[in-house]
Amino acid sequence: MSDEMKGSCLCGAVSFTASPSTMEMGVCHCSMCRKWSGGTFMAVSCDSINIDDETHLKAFQASKWGERLFCDKCGSTLIWRTQDHKHSVMAAQAFDDPSKFEFTSEIFVDNKPDNFEFANPTKKMTEAQVMAQFAPPAESN
Repeated sequence: MSDEMKGSCLCGAVSFTASPSTMEMGVCHCSMCRKWSGGTFMAVSCDSINIDDETHLKAFQASKWGERLFCDKCGSTLIWRTQDHKHSVMAAQAFDDPSKFEFTSEIFVDNKPDNFEFANPTKKMTEAQVMAQFAPPAESN
């Protein structure tokens, strides 16, 4: 576990202290993250995220198992987390010093548009690989 780091949304209405699980940043290329963030979602897995004042923090249930949190004043993309709140990732660029994170991984690479590539060498996972590793088991009837 890493030391606590501070950050906020664009307007400062939502500020936080978070403990990154590692000092690594990953990128998600899924269509929901691209639409939500206006590009790729650059994220840092966190052991804990403490919001100073949740008044302007809003959640959007994006799927059966994930929700997206944002500032309702400025619209900043902030947190993706599982519905059960057991796993959370913070927007890397919301931290006061995002340069501390090493860019190490990309997920949903088979959903990435063809009009850009990152130069960094990263571990890459397809949608099927991500779902096999992280999605909850299908409900049986």
